Amino acid sequence: MRVLPFALILLCAVPAAADAAREKHIVRAAAKMIGLDGHEMGLAKLAQSSHGVLIELDVHGLTPGAHAVHIHAAGVCDPKHKFENAGQDFSPVPKAHGYFGKGGPHAGDLPNQFAGADGTLHATLLASAISLGKGKKTLFDKDGASIIVHANADDYTTPPAGNSGPRVACGVIRKI
Repeated sequence: MRVLPFALILLCAVPAAADAAREKHIVRAAAKMIGLDGHEMGLAKLAQSSHGVLIELDVHGLTPGAHAVHIHAAGVCDPKHKFENAGQDFSPVPKAHGYFGKGGPHAGDLPNQFAGADGTLHATLLASAISLGKGKKTLFDKDGASIIVHANADDYTTPPAGNSGPRVACGVIRKI
């Protein structure tokens, strides 16, 4: 009779150990989001999956409504330069901007996200055209990458950034 409880414990422990081992091998990254005043505005967490990069955004201090979110080609977020030094949208294969742009989208084009009435944006999205691993789609090339929230929505067509307005929050993406 003593074997049954031990067997149940063993059956429960094996899947938990397998989950922990899998979790240990997931490539992760994060970006501390800052505003144009240099103050922290939140965090972006990234995790590599078999289908792309899962991005969790938690940003506060935004105007309510739709905001463009893009991955940019350089891992630089200098408020003195209004985050322009982060470069253009990440695009390891030359493409046009936008989901509706002819020949688009850039790998760094992401769907618009929405800040609530309190100015907080909580979102989870999957970006299948980027990677935290190796190869052409990696965000960890020689100059890294950043994630940027723009003041307005992306129209998904107009180059270079969909008429999305100024860059208002930026975070350098770093492996953790």
